[in-house]
Amino acid sequence: MANEEKDLRGLAGRIYDLDEEVYQELGSSLGRVFNGKREDCIEETVRMMHERNEAHILRNELALISNMARTIQDQASKHRIMVKYDEILKEVTELPASFIKGDILDQNIAQLNTLHLESRFSEKDHLIICIGRTYGCGGSQIGFNLADTLKINYYDVEIFDEVLKRLEAEKDTVHDRGGYPYKKDGKDSRQYLNELPAFAPAPKSTLREKFREFNRYHGLPKKDAVFFNQSDLLCDMAKKEDFVVMGRCADAILTNNRIPHISIFITAPLEQRIHRVMEVRGVENEKKARHLLARLDKAHIKYYKYYTGRNWGKAKNYDLCINSASYGIQGSVDLIMRMISHK
Repeated sequence: MANEEKDLRGLAGRIYDLDEEVYQELGSSLGRVFNGKREDCIEETVRMMHERNEAHILRNELALISNMARTIQDQASKHRIMVKYDEILKEVTELPASFIKGDILDQNIAQLNTLHLESRFSEKDHLIICIGRTYGCGGSQIGFNLADTLKINYYDVEIFDEVLKRLEAEKDTVHDRGGYPYKKDGKDSRQYLNELPAFAPAPKSTLREKFREFNRYHGLPKKDAVFFNQSDLLCDMAKKEDFVVMGRCADAILTNNRIPHISIFITAPLEQRIHRVMEVRGVENEKKARHLLARLDKAHIKYYKYYTGRNWGKAKNYDLCINSASYGIQGSVDLIMRMISHK
């Protein structure tokens, strides 16, 4: 047991050092994922390695590091760092509580499908894959694995951070209703703001705060200002890089701006989603999991309809709809890769 703990601390230290190395190469604090003391960050990372329901946070931190590493201009340095990243990711995914453990596959309904997507990208267009998903279907893990397989950036929480920087807003007062942000509490590194994964009710504002926000956002409601800035950011990114983006109405935003992309929707039968939420997120019982999924589905439908005029999850709005219970996480990635290979 002592040796296992020592190995985990060693792995956590390598993750911290990799983040530091990326920061040194880029010379920008924007490249830092871990801003605290080394030992404190290692302690927190080891804790997440033990906690199955927080593995997704570690996944997002690794994604942030790899995203920044891919912007390094010196090819030799970039290659050296990405080799280290691949080695670390392999070890993390082999941990007992790894975010990659626990599939959504249902062997009883699994079957092979074939598909073909006609070419829509010119040589100058970037590969952009927009993934919408129901909570608990393994969609975020599929998106992360897909981006890693393609060696392109993965955007989820980091998009929210970028929007906040553009708005110059406090991270603890703006809630992105279109995704699953988890932000560390500055007073206690063990706690996370926005514990509910999405659509948490915004805190009530005082009259002074409302007036300040009215001026800051030019009279727009805060959530609308976040959405419009987010839309601009997505379009800017689409001109510069390949990436996988989770949620955030990205498919509709890019369609409206005539930017080529592949749109995918991932879901699974309710019973599989309930089981996964209980297993991966640590929801106590089936009743609570069922209630959580119903609430989040309703909020997703409302949000997507409000900003796009479309019906969320409607097959006609997507290039590909996947029942992740039919393929599992890696099988879903393989399916998408087959589609991309024909583009």
